[in-house]
Amino acid sequence: MARPREFDRDTALQRAIEVFAAHGFEGSSTPMLLEAMKIGRQSLYDTFGDKRTLYLEALRRYSEESTGATLSAMFDSHAVLQGIEQALLGFADDAVSGTSRACLGIHAVTEFGTSEPDVTAVTDAVAHRTLLAFESRLRDGIERGELAGDLDAMAAAQFLLATLSGLKVAARGGASQATLHGIVGVALRALAA
Repeated sequence: MARPREFDRDTALQRAIEVFAAHGFEGSSTPMLLEAMKIGRQSLYDTFGDKRTLYLEALRRYSEESTGATLSAMFDSHAVLQGIEQALLGFADDAVSGTSRACLGIHAVTEFGTSEPDVTAVTDAVAHRTLLAFESRLRDGIERGELAGDLDAMAAAQFLLATLSGLKVAARGGASQATLHGIVGVALRALAA
């Protein structure tokens, strides 16, 4: 008879996310993961498969949660620029809080680039979803006269996506909250009518 699982799967996965975010895929050894997740080797394989499968699940979960929070903040305000500001500031504040300085999404892109199709599929999907949301919000702002009429919504959306990545990299490099807020201020001025 199989032994019942003696750990919470979601908690273990969250702990794996933290390890991968801090150390990347290659830098995260199986013993490190087992210790952080507080599970045994057999439980890892029975529940998550191998390290690569665990990594992909962790990357998907992290990406969904991170993107969901940012996009939700962006659409919380009726005013377009205010919504974008809320999203960027929330992202910046999260980037400097505790273990959030380490970003699994940024780590995936910098560690693998486009060399691993399974990783790229996850990072591309998140980038595409974020890009479309930014573009939609920007087009709305242009139509309502809140943003400059000649603003290229797609180029501006790509700029905002790059700004998000830059905020995480800057935070990882030790940038303060004030520095990140300054970057957000410059980005918003670039969009203003």
